[in-house]
Amino acid sequence: MIAAARQAFNQSWRPSDYAKLLDRLTDICGEPVPFRICETPCFLPPELVDTLIASGAELIRQLAESPTYRKESDAAIPPLYRVPREPLEPLFTQVDFGLVQNAAGEPEPRLVEIQGFPSLYAFQAELSAAYDLGEDWRYHPAPLSPAGYWDLLGSAILGDQHYENVVLLEIDPRNQKTRCDFTITESEFEVLTVCITEIQRRGNKLFYECDGGVIPIHRIYNRTIVDELERRKIVAPFDWRDDLDVEWAGHPNHYFRFSKFSLPFLQHASVPPSFFLDRLATIPKDLDRWVLKPLFSFAGLGVRVGPTKAEIEAIPAAERSQWILQERCDFHPFFETPAGPTKAEIRVMYIGREAVGLLVRMGRGAMMGVDQNKGQEWVGASAAFWPAE
Repeated sequence: MIAAARQAFNQSWRPSDYAKLLDRLTDICGEPVPFRICETPCFLPPELVDTLIASGAELIRQLAESPTYRKESDAAIPPLYRVPREPLEPLFTQVDFGLVQNAAGEPEPRLVEIQGFPSLYAFQAELSAAYDLGEDWRYHPAPLSPAGYWDLLGSAILGDQHYENVVLLEIDPRNQKTRCDFTITESEFEVLTVCITEIQRRGNKLFYECDGGVIPIHRIYNRTIVDELERRKIVAPFDWRDDLDVEWAGHPNHYFRFSKFSLPFLQHASVPPSFFLDRLATIPKDLDRWVLKPLFSFAGLGVRVGPTKAEIEAIPAAERSQWILQERCDFHPFFETPAGPTKAEIRVMYIGREAVGLLVRMGRGAMMGVDQNKGQEWVGASAAFWPAE
């Protein structure tokens, strides 16, 4: 998007550069990354970065500061997964934007979704550094430095607890595509990744086994997605509703409260019209201009771009409150690559209300996830850079 930087990168790029990038990541993660890494980063104008960060911060503010929304969003949390002692604001929030072209030919952000759930905070920082662009380019918002970022992330994950009493909690972590992030998190902060099925409960306390001993858990860096628990019919060895003696780094309720459920409530220029399916008076005739989304899923599961009327009507009335219909945005292929013009979805990552970095997915398909752009080059997970000042 910064034309000179884009052109220079494209002209100087060699296949050996990409091989070196993948080798760096393999060394860092201990194995090849199990999803596609894009050959190129994105070069973004600083004013666009500022707009993305400010837009995301305003959306978080609207939700966190609204008693009305808090009351409405109580309905988003399933009774079996309502965890006590919920703070007002999420510790980790991701705000995903696509880029459309305005009348002046300039990029404008459009909200895709918002998630009160930790993403690839460790991996993304390492991916950005692995592109090795030098000190002329930033990938953390000023004044945050790479070292300052790791300190901030460590404080968010560990809190005031000793690393031995903090676990990264997942489902079958060894077989998750995001396991590269777990490895880096473990390396940086010495916490262990533990499968939820291996947790032990004694009274209101939780424990995990390590080296033949049983260690108490005081804080959980929560990467467990309830949708996956339900799909795989996994029952946790504790009741989510109980007042357990544990801190949550990423409270489970925020996965539901700061989610696609929030889209119909947000008021912002970046937010396309969005409606709960059960509150929709009539089905639009131009369905090719809409996207049907389940409220709680991940990696694009269940999303239907340009759904048919029959597909919408086939959803049982009792389940329609769990779906939204969102106006589709035509993301513009602003990024010239040797494989052709490419689109980007940009995730602004926050710790508290501080923007700490950007995660990028490059693609040329109707959807931007790495699972939706298979068999292509110059697409996949990427990073955003802008000039250092």
